[in-house]
Amino acid sequence: MKIYVDVILLNTKDGKIKPLAIVWANGVNYAIDKVSQITRAASTIAGGTGMRYTCHIQGKSRYLFLEEDRWFIEKKEA
Repeated sequence: MKIYVDVILLNTKDGKIKPLAIVWANGVNYAIDKVSQITRAASTIAGGTGMRYTCHIQGKSRYLFLEEDRWFIEKKEA
């Protein structure tokens, strides 16, 4: 399942996009400590394809996807 989120970004002068934080629907911000990989990929859990950012947030690795003009993360299994 896709969870669409707001993302705070840095758009660099050379045209790159760097996500800085994820903002949940309840307004809580989670800073992205590091982006270790950016690649075009499909979400095997939620479906869809786009640019996949491997983000490290509070010591955990999560995939953040840019699908056309919307950002989503995969809902973790319960």
